[in-house]
Amino acid sequence: MPAADVRALTAAPPLAPPGWAGVGTCTLRATETLPPQLLAHHVRMLTTAGHGTVTVDFVGYPCRPGTLLCIRPGQALHVREPGMDAALLIFESRLDRELISGHVTDDEPAGPHHWQLEGEDEDAVINEFTQLAVDCERHAPGPLTVSLLRYQLAVVLLRIALLSDSAPDGAEHRTFARFQRELEQGHPASRRVEDYAAQLGCSVRTLTRASLAVAGRTAKQVVDDRVALQARRLLACSPLSVAEVGRRLGFPEPTNFGRFFHREVGMSPGQFRAEFAGPDSGIIPVQRRPPD
Repeated sequence: MPAADVRALTAAPPLAPPGWAGVGTCTLRATETLPPQLLAHHVRMLTTAGHGTVTVDFVGYPCRPGTLLCIRPGQALHVREPGMDAALLIFESRLDRELISGHVTDDEPAGPHHWQLEGEDEDAVINEFTQLAVDCERHAPGPLTVSLLRYQLAVVLLRIALLSDSAPDGAEHRTFARFQRELEQGHPASRRVEDYAAQLGCSVRTLTRASLAVAGRTAKQVVDDRVALQARRLLACSPLSVAEVGRRLGFPEPTNFGRFFHREVGMSPGQFRAEFAGPDSGIIPVQRRPPD
């Protein structure tokens, strides 16, 4: 690339909320990075040009034209290695359920979240993204515009749902999906498999069998994985001290949290924060005294 064409990388601010209609669009340029952030809304990110890497919950996804990422509220998003242009569709958490109620969506914790679109699927999704972006800019706020944008969003979500329409089914998959839903809500309060089995009305043995069949992990390992993931999210994307992160996840003593985190992640919480966030993160760790 000629020297005159090389531009300094710029850090984009955290993603803005979707706006007055509950639906919004924006673009990510090849020279922009996104700081680590916990999403408050749903995001659908479609790569339109170039190649790059997008990190979702600390897993890097190589992106090229046609790559579609579905990112849920609460997940950690980070773009440290730009290089691609992307179109982003951002919408309120409630809209996917309201607009396509009764259809399969990727809102489950274990749901699909990454596709490489090709052919007619790619063309259709690109067209829907483009038209929605145009209408967001073109039409003035009002009830008709809200209806238009939300119907267009429904079309996008239905097309994505069709991509994952062949999701596996069976008693063990259903049990595991219910387990994950309970775990999403309950992991800050309990790490006991017995508690989740009781909530689901099954035995610990049944829950462990379902977890091994679907995830290749015991139920206890699934619980610990979820707690460790939330710890990494908070350490990377928030200014909470290590002790505060531990307390939010049910560890009154920082030493117990430190041992748990090191066992699950392979490094101390402080080392993880330093290695993941780095100088471009925008995160300034704040150390606070624990309450008396």
